[in-house]
Amino acid sequence: MEPKRAGFLVRLMAMIYDTVVLIGIWVFTVVVLVTATGDSIRPALVQTILFIETYVFFAFFWLKRGQTIGMLAWRLRVINDDQSGLTGRQVNFRFVGALIGLSCVFLGYFWIWIDSERRSWSDLFSKSRVIREPRPT
Repeated sequence: MEPKRAGFLVRLMAMIYDTVVLIGIWVFTVVVLVTATGDSIRPALVQTILFIETYVFFAFFWLKRGQTIGMLAWRLRVINDDQSGLTGRQVNFRFVGALIGLSCVFLGYFWIWIDSERRSWSDLFSKSRVIREPRPT
């Protein structure tokens, strides 16, 4: 049986959950940096560290479980077309696709409404898809 493809709204809700978690991680990082350096941090350094944290957050969860914390809450999973987990290369392409899709005023995610298989740009870039897992019985 073909797994149910995840739609725009449920994916948006998962992204909001992940954003809240990431903001918590970022705030903690900035507090640690300010405390360690005595209130003199360089913006470029902080932005680089936060970007790396964001990549590691998504890469870890996509590789380890196939789902981030937000995806887990909404019963979503990212899979290959053969329904296996992502490779490191796919994670990189997925992350780049997400960055491009978000930087184009969310167009990469609105693409879910256009694509017959409900794929975003990050899905297309990484040759993967996001499915909705059935409710546990």
